[in-house]
Amino acid sequence: MDTEKFKMGWLVVAFDLPVMSREQRKRAAGFRNFLIDDGYQMIQYSVYARACVTFARQETHLGRVKQNLPEEGSVRALFVTRAQWERSFVIQGSPASATEAEEMPEQIQLW
Repeated sequence: MDTEKFKMGWLVVAFDLPVMSREQRKRAAGFRNFLIDDGYQMIQYSVYARACVTFARQETHLGRVKQNLPEEGSVRALFVTRAQWERSFVIQGSPASATEAEEMPEQIQLW
């Protein structure tokens, strides 16, 4: 068994933020921009994921998310191991077609 698949993983951040007022839209866009600047990639419009090599790295990025939370809305973060991520199903379009889940970034694979 490849034990590395259980050490590395993805920090997934999903959120519902209010966007009724101009200020709320600005805060929501700012949070999305923070996630992108911190190395996350957009999985769906309100779901972002970032590869993490270690539990300590996960804690670092989770702390950054907490520091940048918008005033309103709901944000959920969870850690998915590399093994779990690779077994995910990515289904698109109609008729449905499946694609492979994202690979760990190349620089992380060197660890």
